Amino acid sequence: MSRRTALAAVITGAAAAGLPHAPALASDRGAAAGRNGAAHTVDIYAPLSGEIVSIEDVPDVVFAEKIVGDGIAIAPSGSAIVAPADGTIGKIFDTDHAFSIETDSGLELFVHFGIDTVELKGEGFRRVAEEGQRVTRGDTIIEVDLALLEEKAKSTLTPVVISNMDALTGLTKLSGPVTAGRSVILRATKE
Repeated sequence: MSRRTALAAVITGAAAAGLPHAPALASDRGAAAGRNGAAHTVDIYAPLSGEIVSIEDVPDVVFAEKIVGDGIAIAPSGSAIVAPADGTIGKIFDTDHAFSIETDSGLELFVHFGIDTVELKGEGFRRVAEEGQRVTRGDTIIEVDLALLEEKAKSTLTPVVISNMDALTGLTKLSGPVTAGRSVILRATKE
């Protein structure tokens, strides 16, 4: 199964229907080693305030098994989902629970609020940004009604993953409390 197919399955809720397990991405196993060029680090910032949680603890196999990419999750405490880096919004899903962004550094990020939140059909979410919009780190993309979502969603853990892991030679995951648009959550190394 390709990452795009798995990503589409997450968006439509098919992950709960029993997607097969997959091994970690090749980049997790060091396949990116041996590239020429000077390495540089790209910081990815928290798209919402809360506490960092291990991606492996997300109650959805597509994220926990890193099928769509590697990263972290955030147990949210805020009501705004912001741009985690400067870039361009690729897709905001019809139910406003998830979006993708291509950063100026070429990373493809996917932010997915909660688990099975697609089933809420947009309830608890309000889109602020638009697809194709150029954004700066910290710009609001989606506003959420956290109290409502805590009541109705299977989980509010919010995965933040890099879907083009093959572009990286390393990934450092930070931990602890984070503030939207201000706290670094991931440090990606590229050549």
